[in-house]
Formats: sequence, structure tokens, C-alpha cells
Amino acid sequence: MKSDIEIARECKLEKIKQIATGIGIPREEVLNYGKYIAKIPIELTNEEEISKSNLILVTAITPTKAGIGKTTVSIGLALGLNKIGKNAVVALREPSLGPCFGMKGGAAGGGYAQVLPMENINLHFTGDFHAITSAHNMITALLDNYIYQNRATKCGLKEILWKRVLDINDRGLRRIISGLGGTTNGIPGETGFDITPASEIMAILCLATDLEDLRRRVENILLGYNYDGTPFTVKDLGVAGAITVLLKDAINPNLVQTTENTAAFVHGGPFANIAHGCNSIIATKLAMTYGDYVVTEAGFGADLGAEKFFNIKCRKAGLTPKLTIIVATAQGLKMHGGVAIEDIKKPDTDGLIKGFENLDKHIANMQSFGQNVMVAFNRYAFDTDEEVKLIEEHCNKQNIRFVVNNAFIEGGTGAVELANVVVDEIENRPSGELTLTYDDSDDIKTKISKVAYKMYGAGSVTFSDKANKMLKLISDLDINNFPVCIAKTQYSFSANPKAYGVAKGFELNINDIVINKGAEFIVAIAGEIMRMPGLPRVPQANFIDIVDGHIEGLS
Repeated sequence: MKSDIEIARECKLEKIKQIATGIGIPREEVLNYGKYIAKIPIELTNEEEISKSNLILVTAITPTKAGIGKTTVSIGLALGLNKIGKNAVVALREPSLGPCFGMKGGAAGGGYAQVLPMENINLHFTGDFHAITSAHNMITALLDNYIYQNRATKCGLKEILWKRVLDINDRGLRRIISGLGGTTNGIPGETGFDITPASEIMAILCLATDLEDLRRRVENILLGYNYDGTPFTVKDLGVAGAITVLLKDAINPNLVQTTENTAAFVHGGPFANIAHGCNSIIATKLAMTYGDYVVTEAGFGADLGAEKFFNIKCRKAGLTPKLTIIVATAQGLKMHGGVAIEDIKKPDTDGLIKGFENLDKHIANMQSFGQNVMVAFNRYAFDTDEEVKLIEEHCNKQNIRFVVNNAFIEGGTGAVELANVVVDEIENRPSGELTLTYDDSDDIKTKISKVAYKMYGAGSVTFSDKANKMLKLISDLDINNFPVCIAKTQYSFSANPKAYGVAKGFELNINDIVINKGAEFIVAIAGEIMRMPGLPRVPQANFIDIVDGHIEGLS
């Protein structure tokens, strides 16, 4: 089969204004970024139209290094829905440069189910990530200047919480000393970098409802503490207006198209293992304004992205999906059934059956939110008919609809069956009222514990001295009403990335807590999760090149 980039080059793209007007967006409102990419003004969201739209969440079993294909299923379903005559739009996150040049090589779908132009989307796109990086680091520079200018006064800061970000995987930047070389170069201090998707600015962009709300949230960002113990925020720094200016274009969602010219909103990119893992509320609502069916995804497994999608995004935006789809592969199930990664392409009935436990836990978790759940199976050429039948029979016993997705190979045609089942489920068995894991009135410690016990299956939850100190600060700031965002490995229900399947009765240790006062959620860091990833032994960057004017190596 042809590579993703070869397939992408063969697709005939329509001008982006044609894509926009095709779903009802007025032509004069389209802000072109070249021929095939545009930004759409946030003012076009319409709550009345949103209430009529059918939102579909795509999530997955616990991911493995073999991949699951959530984005491909999301795009493929939108293609299939349009193929059967439905007005469907897909709403996705933007890829991060770090993973694209590290492990992934790209994150725009795959095969004949991609969002295009994939080279632009995977690289600099419309500059949203750069705007977020610049806005975050501008705050850091202005804060450093404030500290420098007030170094000999009572206005200095006792503690600094704000660091820097960069959209590159670089483990050497996790902890650094800055300001060396004498006072003319600043005040020496320990700091570090997170990756841009972990920036609180990214979370703010994805949760803000409009430019005014974005500014309000930026003002509330907690930067550190004064000597008298009072919090010091961006509002105290007096630069919220300047930071909002840097983000004024980035807040508008990006419109692109699929391999079959279906409209696609691609906007925002928080990771689900270290942030809340969903595209922007504004993009989802714009898609729902113009699409009768809107397909969106949540990052990594359902214990991460989907949990945060419901408990953070839906809680704040008032959204309720009509259906949740869990994506599974035979390879992934076998790995969770104890099969070694080098053997997961081989037939192994016993390993496959043991892996069902992971799927079942995710199904139960999604049902706990009041969701009707179905399973979409990504089939590979080496999967046997016997394996596929076993998975289908297992789902049928639980009254869970099961459909094989072939969009990767066949595009929309390969997702027609999936689309028909989705429409049937929404029309006849839509999800009920949303039931969240915890109440707003629960304190942060209780919220973290409820997620750990109910979603992960933990036996106990412990908090380090550092985390307990932050819990006290949260109480002092009177922000126990915030939702929680647990940062942990994506490879396990536990904080141990090697505990495949369904870890049970484990201890979940919360090592640290980060207050995202602007984004209005609390990040609890579990285990050894890093907010700045490293690169593998052989990064994907080794294979990315430009040959005869064409980019190679973006898969």
C-alpha cells in the first residue's frame, strides 16, 4: 500500500472557501491561510444549532507502542457518514512538532482517512503552537524582568511557579539553571521547560469561550508567591492584554478538509497524559453549529482523554455526546493479554481473550458516564477471521455493537457500515444524561481519589509532602471547586507503564500538584510522568527530508 504522504499528494483538494460554504459558513467569513487552510471566526458559533447537533466521541483501549488508530477512525467515520448522505464534520487536535519528529512522524490520520494538507498540519500549520509558545515565554520573560527590576525591593517574589515551554522533545531542558554570568544577565535560579502541549496557555486556549474569557483566564494564571504569602498572577504583572494580543488569531479554529473533501476543524493540541487531551471547545462548538453529526476524539486511552473530556470539557462546556466509540485492535488486545510486542502480529487466541479485560474496563468506565458505547475494530491484514469473530462475539455478549472499520484502506466506503450503525445507535439508543465521576463540591483530594478508584481501579492513593503542601495552597486559594487533570502514563491504568491489561489494587502516588488557576483545573502528577518528553534512540527526524521539492518521512 502507498504511504500516507503519497496518498495525500494524490488527493484533489478543493479550495477552502468551497469547503466552508459547503457546510453553510458564509464565504466572506472565511479567513484564508493559503488555498486550502482557513481560520473561522469564533463569533459564528450558534447555541441553537449546537443543541440540534449529534456529538460523537471516539476514544480507545489503553494504547500500546503498536498504535490503535483513533484519529483514523474519527476521520473515517466522518467520511462514512457523509457517504451515506449525512452532514458530518470532524473536530480534531493539532499535532505537536515534538512527537512528529520523535516517535510518530505525523498525526493527521492515516491511509485514505486523513486531514489535508497533512504536511502543513503536521508542521507549522497556522502558527497556533508558535503563538502559544510565544505567549507562554513572553510571560516568563516579563516575569523575569519584574524579578530583576524589583530584586532589591519588598516587591520581589519568594517563590516562582512559572517555567518555559518549547514544542520540541528535549529531556535536557527539564531542569536547568538560568541567569548565570552576573546580574546583568538576570537573577540565577532553577527553572525548566515543559513541552508546549503541557502549557497552561494551551489549556486556556482550548477551554476559553471567547477572547474576553481567554483574557480573564490569562489574568488569573498563578505565577508565584510574594514574601507575605499572597499569590502573584499575570494580572499583578499587568500584561494580560499583551498576552491576549499574541493569541488573538490563534483562538480562531482552523478549517481544513479530509481525503474526501469533508470539512474538518483542527484546533488546539493538549496531550492527554499530561493535560486534558481534547481539541478546543470553540472548535467543537463551531463544528456542531454547521454539522448535523460531529465526530471528535480524546487523546490516548479512555482512562485519560475520555475521562478528562467528560469531567473537564463537558463539565465546563455543557456538552453531552450521543455516543462513545471505543477503538480496539487485535494487536493492542493481545499485548494487554500478555503477548510480547514482537509476537502481537501472530495469531494468539489465548492472549487475545485475556486482553478483553482491558476493553471491558474501558467499556464499563464509559458507561459510568451514562454513555451508550460501541466498539470500532481497526483491522490489519495479518488479523485472522477467527480473531475478529472472537472479539465480535465477546462484544455481542455484553450487548455492545461491534463494527470493523476499513477506512484506512478504503476511505469512506470502508466506514459505511460503521456510519450506519452509529446513526442507528444515535436515533434509537442515544446516551442518557451525563453522570460525572465527582461533584464540583468535592475537594481536590477527593476528586483525585474518585478518579483513581473508579476509573483506574487503584487500591490506594497516596500524596507526597510536596503534593500535600499544594493541596493546602489550593484550600487557601479557595479553588477546591476546580476539576482535576491527572497526569500519568498512557500505557497503563496505573502509573506503571509496564502494567498492561488491567492493573488492580495498586497504589497510585501523587508526587506533585500543579495549580492551573487560569485554565481552572488542577493537575495531579502521578508516578514518573514527564511534562517534557525525550527523544527515542532513532528519532523520526532522521527520516524526514525534502526531496525534489517534496517532503518525505511524514507518515
